[in-house]
Amino acid sequence: MAIYLTELSLTKFDFPSPYEAMPEPNGLLAFGGDLSAERIYSAYQHGIFPWYGPGEPILWWSPAPRAVFEPLTYAPSKSLKKFQKKQQYRVSINRATEQVIRLCGQVRPAEETWLNDEMQNAYIELAKQGHCHSVEVWQEEHLVGGLYGIQVGTLFCGESMFSLKDNASKIALWYFCHHFQKHGGQLIDCQVMNAHLASLGASELPRDEFLESLLLLKHQQVNMNCFSAQWLASPLEEHK
Repeated sequence: MAIYLTELSLTKFDFPSPYEAMPEPNGLLAFGGDLSAERIYSAYQHGIFPWYGPGEPILWWSPAPRAVFEPLTYAPSKSLKKFQKKQQYRVSINRATEQVIRLCGQVRPAEETWLNDEMQNAYIELAKQGHCHSVEVWQEEHLVGGLYGIQVGTLFCGESMFSLKDNASKIALWYFCHHFQKHGGQLIDCQVMNAHLASLGASELPRDEFLESLLLLKHQQVNMNCFSAQWLASPLEEHK
């Protein structure tokens, strides 16, 4: 069976409507274009994101339903609270964004990851422009986990996370949910549901509801200092 996809222009940043995305594979919408920061940010503003494997063209997706976290109702498990109380990981925002992006790409075998060098460089450029943000988890002076994503108003589009030590990415999500909500954040997009996200408390929104939320939230703003470089859990020096 032939599949007909829209090929994106190299000179224009227009995307087809997310409602035109294919049901199988879920959410496939278009191919081509490039990975310029402007194109990628435009995609997120329309509920679309890039994802492609080795040897594939750039593919653009808008799956349904959409996996999300609601920061206001997110609650860490009792075991995670107990773990952090004992372990005392430090947690920060935007203190090592490039490292987080690079490590998200390095922790998986090259043949299994979509986060190739070109994609990493694109998100690093978005970080320089103030659109991409990271959460870092530290054990003493070592970066052991984190996540990163794109801010679109009061929506945060989570892209990837990594853990080098037990529970590090879970700690990143926990502290970020609390911080984001406190500063006016309303929704965290995590794209497609899987068993890991479900175990962390993610829920699903139908495409209509997600796109309606996006249309509203992208015009709102979080508090000014939400994504300034800062500590969310006390730095090591404060525990001495």
